[in-house]
Amino acid sequence: MTAVTNDIRYVGVNDHKIDLFEGQYIVPNGMAYNSYVILDEKIAVADGVDGAFGDEWIENIKTATGGKAPDYLIVHHMEPDHSASIEKFVEAFPNAKIVSNAKSFAMMENYFSFPLEQKKITVQNGETLSLGTHSLTFIFAPMVHWPEVMTSYDSKDKVLFSADAFGKFGALDAEEDWDCEARRYYIGIVGKFGAQAQALLKKAAELDIEIICPLHGPVLKENLAHYIEKYNIWSSYEVETKGVMIAYTSVYGNTKKAAGLLCEMLKKRGCPKAFTVDLAREDMAEAVEDAFRHEKLVLATTTYNGQYFPFMKHFIDHLTEHNFQKRTVAFIENGSWAPTAAKLMKADLEKCKNLTFCENTVTVRSAVKEETVAALEKLAQELWA
Repeated sequence: MTAVTNDIRYVGVNDHKIDLFEGQYIVPNGMAYNSYVILDEKIAVADGVDGAFGDEWIENIKTATGGKAPDYLIVHHMEPDHSASIEKFVEAFPNAKIVSNAKSFAMMENYFSFPLEQKKITVQNGETLSLGTHSLTFIFAPMVHWPEVMTSYDSKDKVLFSADAFGKFGALDAEEDWDCEARRYYIGIVGKFGAQAQALLKKAAELDIEIICPLHGPVLKENLAHYIEKYNIWSSYEVETKGVMIAYTSVYGNTKKAAGLLCEMLKKRGCPKAFTVDLAREDMAEAVEDAFRHEKLVLATTTYNGQYFPFMKHFIDHLTEHNFQKRTVAFIENGSWAPTAAKLMKADLEKCKNLTFCENTVTVRSAVKEETVAALEKLAQELWA
């Protein structure tokens, strides 16, 4: 098993069978379900794995411990991709205690039928569990991203077991950019709960952390400042990249043409990054990630069945439910007889906080004409003076 430190071993698994994480997020490079063993006078296992990999996980634990039975299973998070294997652990190590908080144990009773009362050790926020030379201090992190979530800090090796915080998509044997897949994971999975993630970051700032062990993605050992900076940007909804994203849907190509013209106008005006996204073809999670990443957003779509085009509706629903905020938004609408898409999109986005709406709205009457180009020029000037 992979050594994290002299006393901590990685015993997680890679899942290359999965195609959609949580039934919705495309994961072309699979997923990692991370678990760790702390070897000391008492042996603790930090978290489980998805139920389909329970047998592999148990064998990994036995290899890491040299066949010794663990004393504790620490449950930081009860989501099934980490907890579905708990019953398998209980069967393999019947004398081990399960360490978690009251909310986790209430959920555990929902998932499992084995008797818990004699096995559980309920901890409080700030409480410490001694393993010998290692002591774990439990730091509760409610709503990052479930209400029972907690993290723990090992003061000896200066390790933060961070639950789903600092996680990413992708199996550990896949080479891919951390920022991109961690951003997509954060926005999709945790993004609504920025205030709670900020609270965890403030608690973490008080600790001397040298290693972060998340439940998904690689163990983070080097350049921790980079990962913490990214997490701070994402969870505070600040702009990560200067530029304009133009998200569009187009039935016959006219709205697409308007979006493309605006994109070229912005580039000519010196916008460092201007790009278009076809919401009917782009992975929706990628599109949402890009909207949160960039400074300004243009939404271009058609009036459709008295509303606006379904892919755009789906996109805006994702933005509002993930707490989209602190951005500038502009609209391009298309309609042959009663264009109302801009008005309707704006009404839906008014649920969000701290959005600035551009004064110029472009209305395309079926096809792009000279007056459309002139209106696009005005909007380009407003977006990037």
